[in-house]
Amino acid sequence: MATKWGVFDDIYCTKESTFNFLEDVLDEVMELFPSKYIHIGGDEAPKTNWKKCKDCQRLIKKEGLKDEHELQSYFITRMEKYINSKGKQIIGWDEILEGGLAPNATVMSWRGINGAVTAAKQHHDVILTPGSHCYFDHYQSTNEDEPVAIGGFLPLEKVYGFNPIPAELTKEEAKYVLGAQGNVWTEYMQTEDKVEYMAFPRMVALSEVVWSKTANKNYESFKSRLIQYQKRLDMREVNYANHLYEISGTLNTANNKLNYTLEASSTDESIRYTTDGTTPTIDSPLYNGPISIEKSSTITAASFNTTKIISSVFSETITTHKAVGKKISLSVAPSLKYNAGGTKALINGISGNNKRYGDKEWLGFDGKDVEITIDLEKETEISAISMRFHNGNGQWIYAPKKVGLSYVLKDGTAISTEKKIEQRDALLVNLRINIKDFVHNQNSITTSKLILTIPNYGVIPDGKQGAGHKAWLFIDEIIVE
Repeated sequence: MATKWGVFDDIYCTKESTFNFLEDVLDEVMELFPSKYIHIGGDEAPKTNWKKCKDCQRLIKKEGLKDEHELQSYFITRMEKYINSKGKQIIGWDEILEGGLAPNATVMSWRGINGAVTAAKQHHDVILTPGSHCYFDHYQSTNEDEPVAIGGFLPLEKVYGFNPIPAELTKEEAKYVLGAQGNVWTEYMQTEDKVEYMAFPRMVALSEVVWSKTANKNYESFKSRLIQYQKRLDMREVNYANHLYEISGTLNTANNKLNYTLEASSTDESIRYTTDGTTPTIDSPLYNGPISIEKSSTITAASFNTTKIISSVFSETITTHKAVGKKISLSVAPSLKYNAGGTKALINGISGNNKRYGDKEWLGFDGKDVEITIDLEKETEISAISMRFHNGNGQWIYAPKKVGLSYVLKDGTAISTEKKIEQRDALLVNLRINIKDFVHNQNSITTSKLILTIPNYGVIPDGKQGAGHKAWLFIDEIIVE
């Protein structure tokens, strides 16, 4: 038995006794639940043990199957036939497409929409439930005080922006889309209150999305109606998350000057702020335009009505350093899922969340080495470079083992060196390159360009979550002093 959630190599063997066992279990399930559909899962099934199992390899040969993916299709199809014989139909996650889809299966597409598109084009019913828009176990706010969640970032507006009919489908193919589903996986939810907090009001947004024509959708209208609907939730004592007046901020660079803009989810109330890290009050300055940033500052802000605060307190620390606003390029692009802030996020003066890696300040790379070039645009004296990496091994994320630094001095001399990183169990791994310790005992260097080479950790070792796969690399702010 596992003591922690995850994806494991231990899956059902394809021996005859396995099918007998599953048929007995399904007989009990179908008697208990008289619905038309039986969801059989079928997801996250590594083929590692099947490749080593004599019984599984014997069945592949006997049935004339091409590989373990076709063995999975054989497994699903055989179970489907049994369930169909009882007058019911199966639903499975989109992995059941691998190796060929069972004849009457309904596909639940969670790894994006590609599974839904493929199945619908084969005239199979589909249910859209992509992690990008329908996983309510993901964070819904970037506020540091948000209750711990599995990761990811799915704010209310993104849920409302979901289109449950993929654009790749024709009008005829779209008829196979049965609808969409919001998922609330509860690994991090130990109470009913926490489940309600994660589900509401995002499930309200998804409901309107799937029950409305695209032309009728309007997020501003939805928000104004949600304010009224929350009174109903209050009456029913539902512990919903209220991010309607939540503040967000953006650091901007223009003509080598920094300014910071604030924005509230709803604009019908006032924003008040401070720049010294103190909590804003009704007497704090009223926000009416970009805030000039001339030194390292901590901006706090909140939405107020005429008498009191009505939102959580937003806080952003901006660290001014020599790379902020400069040019940056990467040798490889970050994963689309973890690139919300773009390459500038690495040198915008703002550090990522201390507890999670799904916000717009962290950039994630799936199994790739990364070379980062920072163009300082003129000869600049540098005494230190600081950066940090996420090290969430349970999510297949590993800090690198070393970082290389290359630069060209004013006289044209090219220098390359590297620094090893001590591996540890900490969630965040900090690296500070003091030039004095790193380069020939000099107190500083003068250069116009820095190149940081960050090799991927490599293959995750045996016994760890994701063993055998290349690790993820997550990089936060690079501070140049």
